[in-house]
Amino acid sequence: MNKLSVESTPHIRSRSSVSGMMLCAIAALLPAVIAGVLYYGKNAALILLTTVGSAFLFELIGSLIIRRKQSVHDLSAVVTGLILGMLLPPDLALWKAALGSFIAIILVKQMFGGIGRNFANPAAVAWIAMRLIFAKDMTTWRVPDTGAITRVTPLVSGGTGYWDLLLGNYASYIGTGCAAALLLGMIFLCFSGIISPAAPVAFLGSFALLTWIGGYDVLSQLLTGSLVLAACFMACDYTTTPFTVSGKLLFGLGCGILTFLIRHYGGFAEGAVFAVVLMNLLTPAINRITRKHPFGAVEHKKERKKKKPEVESVSV
Repeated sequence: MNKLSVESTPHIRSRSSVSGMMLCAIAALLPAVIAGVLYYGKNAALILLTTVGSAFLFELIGSLIIRRKQSVHDLSAVVTGLILGMLLPPDLALWKAALGSFIAIILVKQMFGGIGRNFANPAAVAWIAMRLIFAKDMTTWRVPDTGAITRVTPLVSGGTGYWDLLLGNYASYIGTGCAAALLLGMIFLCFSGIISPAAPVAFLGSFALLTWIGGYDVLSQLLTGSLVLAACFMACDYTTTPFTVSGKLLFGLGCGILTFLIRHYGGFAEGAVFAVVLMNLLTPAINRITRKHPFGAVEHKKERKKKKPEVESVSV
């Protein structure tokens, strides 16, 4: 008799495989990756290769050590390494980039059971850890045109034109600058049916509304920092975000509100990644609130409450 094998979430009833969806995600990220390499050159390419290669290696080693079914073939580690590399400054030391992959894959993903069981987005948690450990290095950027080193981005200083912000021609992380490329990737994933636009639209929409109410420049706030990358790719993660449409909308709404609060009232100018991780922690609660009950489940539950337990008489 054949045994029923139940894999970890996400459970998707379609011809798509995990590796196929990850390949689509890689393809969607490539335009922003190429833009980052064109702006920042060899150093940016080496950092991306380091994060992707070390993430793949740690996935292989982690599965062997924990004696879990090998999962490198599903390419989820490659996507994690790619997103992490896009969130790093272009002149970061390679060993620090590799350490970020170790945190993402070993500490966040493998230690919690592998794909489908991590409590938060691995790349986001790794970025936050690196932001705290290497505070100075993680807040040092290079201006693409001049090559000048700066610790101030348009998110703080302002004064950069909308066209440059859209195309990524300003001091930023490797893969977060070109908002046009990131939006193009999200549109591709939405039309491919890989992701739902609910969370990104709610994320960007709620943030834009609060920014407008607060009297800030909406476009410049939307196009700077890691907001677009977080909204278009991190807020759509299958494992760490809600599985219902209403849950996704609630998740995106929370991300937008938290990003606005962290940016303008917190101690960090960059708040999108922090917001995603905080909402990841609330995903189980959102799933419980927004999940759809099977037809008749409530009625059966009521019937069980009304039914009195039968007590057998026992003679002593």
